[in-house]
Amino acid sequence: MWTHRAWPGRLLPTHERLRAYAGWCDAVEGNTTFYATPSRETVASWAEQTDPDFVFLPKLPKAVTHERRLTGGEAELRAFLDAMEPLGPRAHLLWVQLPGSFGPTDVPDLDRFLRALPATHRYAVEVRHPAFFTEDAAARALAATLRRADAEWIPFDTTAFFRTPPTSDAEREAWTRKPRLPSRTEALTDRPVVRYLGRDDPAATVAGWQPWLDVVTGWLREGRSPTVFVHTPDNTDAPDLARRFHDQVRARLPELTPLPEPTPVGPATLF
Repeated sequence: MWTHRAWPGRLLPTHERLRAYAGWCDAVEGNTTFYATPSRETVASWAEQTDPDFVFLPKLPKAVTHERRLTGGEAELRAFLDAMEPLGPRAHLLWVQLPGSFGPTDVPDLDRFLRALPATHRYAVEVRHPAFFTEDAAARALAATLRRADAEWIPFDTTAFFRTPPTSDAEREAWTRKPRLPSRTEALTDRPVVRYLGRDDPAATVAGWQPWLDVVTGWLREGRSPTVFVHTPDNTDAPDLARRFHDQVRARLPELTPLPEPTPVGPATLF
């Protein structure tokens, strides 16, 4: 997402929020596309508001991934792919987020689905069934399916979040909704993706992501192009935290391109 109720007036202006967000970060999750496919005109406006090196990772509609579980849903998928076309290369990966009930016995359906997708896009898959993280055979079968399709496996690292009990209303809500799974750090392709969930306390969020600094730096040194999304339960400081993560990686790898400088919010002053 590129907007949040806590950001306008503090991190972002109240208008042209995507353009302003692109001054903070150079990638965004396409979470809205999971709930409804936008029009081509809307997607074209997204491309117009961002530089060519800004990337989107739009999620496939839940009608395809959750309601039809990758079997059927051809019309919804065609409409989604058509709508995303104006993004061109800004569509870094198309995100197949699967429900927690999608388990090892469903991998053949995923295999057929990925084989049928057009080669004009790259794809990434997020699974939440515990067996993929705790059973070697299930993990190997999923990884083999993804490798055949040159698709990435997106981990959602919630280990830092679940380390201690919740201390805020936002954390208590997330405690009941977010998946509690082991961390996974293996990249399958040249475009690894990480979702990291910290705490509402920024210091705890920064402490929890420390293991990822070595992982992401290693991927960059291998020539990969990783994308890291930093979440917190209330997401109030998420853009600033994402920049802090990038800065810490860049301290280890100075040749990493810096992020753009955000446009100041509020009127200019003389002093």
